[in-house]
Amino acid sequence: MRLLFLGLNHAPEEIGIGPYTTGLLQSWCEAGHTADAVVGQPYYPQWRVLPEYRGGWQAAEENGVSLLRCPLYVPGRPTGLRRILHHFSFAASSLMPMLRRAERGRPDLVMTVAPSLIAAPVALLAARLAGAKSWLHVQDFELEAAQATGLVSRGLFGRMAGAFERWVLRSFDRVSTISPQMCARLEEKGVSQDRIVELRNWAEIDSIRPLDGPSPYRDKWNVRAPHVALYSGNIANKQGIEIVLEAARLLAHRKDIAFVICGEGPNRANLERLAADLPNVTLHDLQPRERLGELLSLATVHLLPQLANAADLVLPSKLANMLASGRPVVATATPGTGIADEVDDCGISVAPGDAWGVAVAIETLVDDEARREALGRAARKRAEQRWSRSAILERFVAQASAFISDR
Repeated sequence: MRLLFLGLNHAPEEIGIGPYTTGLLQSWCEAGHTADAVVGQPYYPQWRVLPEYRGGWQAAEENGVSLLRCPLYVPGRPTGLRRILHHFSFAASSLMPMLRRAERGRPDLVMTVAPSLIAAPVALLAARLAGAKSWLHVQDFELEAAQATGLVSRGLFGRMAGAFERWVLRSFDRVSTISPQMCARLEEKGVSQDRIVELRNWAEIDSIRPLDGPSPYRDKWNVRAPHVALYSGNIANKQGIEIVLEAARLLAHRKDIAFVICGEGPNRANLERLAADLPNVTLHDLQPRERLGELLSLATVHLLPQLANAADLVLPSKLANMLASGRPVVATATPGTGIADEVDDCGISVAPGDAWGVAVAIETLVDDEARREALGRAARKRAEQRWSRSAILERFVAQASAFISDR
């Protein structure tokens, strides 16, 4: 069966959506099908195109997937307007390549990922041209997340953007997303239940395992404190990561706890400025994906901050790998949200914005070894039950194949 795919993010991006798009396409080809993919130049999370991919359109063959990387505008400081231009530039540069592949390749299924919702009509048009079925996969509700973080207003423009979002969501034959709460949100937006599918992101549970000994990163980064509260991932507005620094300030008297922040993103420079007077906080760049297991095992406790009004608009992909590492998680999430449900019995959820609560939760887990280890074991078990890469991808291939065949 022939898949034509449109996606903003793809390998070699090592965090965010890119690894999941890459794995999905690879699994499709490993099942004996063919995939054509039109993707953006790699830029995330640094928000700058990698030097070797700059220029015009670039074709490549990777893991059996026929790739075309399209040029796009990438703002160094991604404000609301600049993000919109960023997404429009990808829609424009991908339009003709998608239509040519739809006409020549006659795919059975055209699939795309949001973000970028602005580019989704390109996939719809390609599907109509090819007489193929259409599938939209929602990684996060980007409009609501942008409004929640103040990047987009809720005025006239916000209402127009909301109408566009509802039209796009209702136009695809199938719409999937990554958590039960986000599936419910699709229904609220007018997508009929029979067209909604849950398609989770996965954890690398085979390569990310609890280490028996200390992480090599202790020596690499000269970490001498017995315990580490670790945040690893994108550093952007919707994370609300400043609360980690507030908790570090409250726990400055605890010489046995070090705070380590590992990541890149548009909020990194501001975070470095805010942490300048905190000796218990260190910041490091993203590490190679093949060393992710060693990095995550540095943690005594993982930190998962999230803004209150973004908790059910995304389910951070980093959470799956945190659980796979066999360490408990301290998350900022309201009870009943997707994040809180995933962390339940695997860590401690604290009200968003409650820095004191985060500090108390970290202290509680550091000081109670038995509870910490029990929650860590439960986290690993949950990753194996809910976040297995092979199980999730096998289910996707089966669902997509049946969906194509059911004409």
